[in-house]
Amino acid sequence: MLQARNMTCGNIDAVVVAQQPKLAPFVPRMQTALADCLGIEPAHINIKATTTEKMGFEGRREGISAQAVVLIHEHHEE
Repeated sequence: MLQARNMTCGNIDAVVVAQQPKLAPFVPRMQTALADCLGIEPAHINIKATTTEKMGFEGRREGISAQAVVLIHEHHEE
C-alpha cells in the first residue's frame, strides 16, 4: 500500500502489553520479521514489551494489546 502511494516506512515505535508470555526473548525476531515485511532495517524498529501488573484484561490474561507509532515518508517526484 505504501509503495503504491510512493511512500516508505521510516521507523516504528511499538509497545506490546501482555501479562504472559514474557515477550522480551522474542523481540529481536519480531523486529526482523517486521523489517523484512516492510523493507527497512531492523534497527529502525523499536518494540517494547510490558505488563499491566495484573490489572485489566491483559493482567487477567484475557488478551494482549499493542500500540504503534509509525513514521511514513512521502517521496515527491522532482
